[in-house]
Amino acid sequence: MEIPKFYHALKIRTERCVGCTHCMTECPTGAIRIKEEKATIRKDWYIDCGECLNKCPVEAIYVEEDDFDTIFNYKHRVVLVPAVFIGQFSKYITQEEVFSALYELGFTHVYQVEFTTDMIHREMQRQMERAEDKPVISPFCPAIVRLIQIRFPSLLDNILLVKPPVNATATFYHKVLEEEGASPEETGIFYVIPCAAKIAALKSADGYSSTIKGVINTDTLYNKVYYILSNRPKDFKPDCQLPPPLTRKEMRWSQTGGEAKNFSGRCLAIDEIHNVIDFLERMENTNEVRNVDFLELRACDRSYAGGVLAPANRFLTQERIMKRSSKLDKAPMLYDSENLEAL
Repeated sequence: MEIPKFYHALKIRTERCVGCTHCMTECPTGAIRIKEEKATIRKDWYIDCGECLNKCPVEAIYVEEDDFDTIFNYKHRVVLVPAVFIGQFSKYITQEEVFSALYELGFTHVYQVEFTTDMIHREMQRQMERAEDKPVISPFCPAIVRLIQIRFPSLLDNILLVKPPVNATATFYHKVLEEEGASPEETGIFYVIPCAAKIAALKSADGYSSTIKGVINTDTLYNKVYYILSNRPKDFKPDCQLPPPLTRKEMRWSQTGGEAKNFSGRCLAIDEIHNVIDFLERMENTNEVRNVDFLELRACDRSYAGGVLAPANRFLTQERIMKRSSKLDKAPMLYDSENLEAL
C-alpha cells in the first residue's frame, strides 16, 4: 500500500529551536533529526502525534491553525463540537451555556460530532464479522493509522475501512441544511479539533472533505467561549436552539475504552503512543498476544481528552465527560443512515 503525500499540522519555528534533541528522542517514528543545531522533520515519516510539541522546552514547535474569522465567509456557519470540547468546562457550566456562547461568537448552527456514532458502530460490526484477519483495528486515530503505515505495514489490512464520525455528521447536516434551502456555496462547516493528527488527516490527500471547510483548534475556541462565559451576569439564562442529544455511548465513544466495550469478543483499548508501539511489537514478534478480536488504539494518553490542543487536564476532562454522560439515556436515532453517503 503506497503512503500518500501527507499534510503536517505541526511546524517548527527554526529561530526558536536550540537543537536540544528532546523532540528527536521522543519521536516514535524517528522522523526528527538535528541538523546544524536545528530540528528538521522527515515528512514521510512524521505522524503529527504531538510528542515533540509536548517535550519541546522552548516552544519551537507549534500547531498551525485556520483563521477563525474564516467562518464569516459563509452565510450558514456550522460548528461541529466533539464531546471532549464540552469536557473542557467544569461541571458547573452547562452545555446550554457553552452552546449559547458559540452562537454569540457568530455560528448559526451548533451540532455534536458524535451524533452519527451509532450508525458507524453498526458498520464497524459488519466489517468485523466479515474480517478474515484478526484483530481488526479502529481507524479513528490518524496518528495511529500513520504509525501503522510507517512502522507496522503488515497490519494495514487489519484497519477497518470506516470514516470517522465527523465526516458522517458533516455529510448529514450538510444535506439537512440543503433540504432546508441553504445553498451549499453559502454553507461553511467547521470542526473543533483536539489534536494535530486530525488536522493533518483532514487536510491531507484530496484535501478537506467537500463538506468541511475548516478546523478550529480546541484551545482557541475554548479561550473565546470561556471569555464570554466569564463576562456574563450571574443571573444570565441561556436561550438558544440545542442540538439533538447524544446517547451515553455516543458521548463516551472517543474516550479510552469507548469503542472497545461495545464489541463482542476479546477487545482491548490501548492509549499513549509508546504503549501502542510496545503492544504492536509484541503482537508482531512474539506469541504473547493471541486471539484478540478488536483493537482500539490511541496516540494520546486518555485518548482525545489528552490531545495536544485540549487545554484542560486530561484526567479532569475524562471525569467530566463520564459524569455528564452518566445522566444520559438511550436517545432515539434521529437520522436515516440510507440518506448518508457510504462510509
